[in-house]
Amino acid sequence: MDQEKFITYFRSTVLLLLPPKCYDEFFINYNFLDVPCLKAAVSKGLGLAIVAGSLMVKFPQIIKIWSNKSAAGLSFLSVLLDLYAVTTGVAYSYAKGFTFSAWGDSLFLLIQTLVIAVLVLHYNYSTNLASAFLAVFSVTLYTLLSGLTPIDFLWTLQAASVPIMFAGKMVQAYTNYSNGGTGQLSAMTCVMLLLGTTARIFTSVQETGDTVIITIYALATLGNAILVGQFVYYGYTTTPVTKGSKKAKKNTVKKTQ
Repeated sequence: MDQEKFITYFRSTVLLLLPPKCYDEFFINYNFLDVPCLKAAVSKGLGLAIVAGSLMVKFPQIIKIWSNKSAAGLSFLSVLLDLYAVTTGVAYSYAKGFTFSAWGDSLFLLIQTLVIAVLVLHYNYSTNLASAFLAVFSVTLYTLLSGLTPIDFLWTLQAASVPIMFAGKMVQAYTNYSNGGTGQLSAMTCVMLLLGTTARIFTSVQETGDTVIITIYALATLGNAILVGQFVYYGYTTTPVTKGSKKAKKNTVKKTQ
């Protein structure tokens, strides 16, 4: 490969990560201390790292449910609200034409959260209900991404996801509190989600500037921090919990007294 072809290839590769202005600053003017371009480079690299990491972030949770053949301790309402938040985030970002590095992780989280929702319905309710839910969700997702849904309506759905997403985290936190443990909830998944949403605050500020999206990730970080705190408090328990387990524990204590 001659020098001219190499430079062309190198430039086209770098422009996947940086705007043309920053390419000129770094590789023509050799100004590696340009603050706006440094922020853009860090944000883009971090965004792509988050997208790559999101491919596996909820797999520990999926594997834990599947291997134990149980979704005990997992709140379907919490999973459903989480699914709503990532789905509206994907639909809104796609319609707005945001760069994939700014929302690609939401797409992969959508797929994994959907799998978790189906598994929770399958193990906690019935297979038929899980199948019906999957069919309805597929039609809904197609409608949101097909261009049939007005952008103003997508913005409204996205804005509504701010309190809904946080409520979902609090529902799971309350379920953990009521059960006196974290059940089949995966500690690894919660920790990775906490790290990812924390980093997403920075990348959202840099790449979208969208107040709604920034607020969503800020609240998601708070909610994930609470769930991780519960793992610390309950000692990373992996014992499946059942409804009324707290009451059962209290009754056991009374009998022994």
